[in-house]
Amino acid sequence: MVPKIVILVHLLAAMIWTGGHLILSIGFLPAALKNNDFSVISSFEERYEKIGIPSLLVLVITGIYMATVYTPTLFKLEMQDHYTRHIIFKLILLILTIGLATHARFFLIPKKKLRPLAWHILSVTIIAVLFVFVGFSARSGGIL
Repeated sequence: MVPKIVILVHLLAAMIWTGGHLILSIGFLPAALKNNDFSVISSFEERYEKIGIPSLLVLVITGIYMATVYTPTLFKLEMQDHYTRHIIFKLILLILTIGLATHARFFLIPKKKLRPLAWHILSVTIIAVLFVFVGFSARSGGIL
């Protein structure tokens, strides 16, 4: 059984991570694209990263802890197990997030490539929402 405080901390971190990306995508990205102004994005990211990156780290740590409790046989990849399917899907989403973030950080942001970065931002936002959906699905008996 996972202590409820771990689940609460995981949920709070998920709200920060997903909410921040929704705010960026809906609130800041359209203005940046309309005015072709990269500074709108960099200004937001500068402030958001101070809580966004720690929240992602908390998500990973609490997620790993919960995965070990719910699926002690995770690495046997028993896909018929409800939690294993959800955790594998979350791991795939995490790999995609890390890949997009790494590409953006080292290739798009230094060159201030706004349009490709916009696609990355939208993709990471969609992935963040999918993370929430998959987490909800795992806890509620879900559809995966």
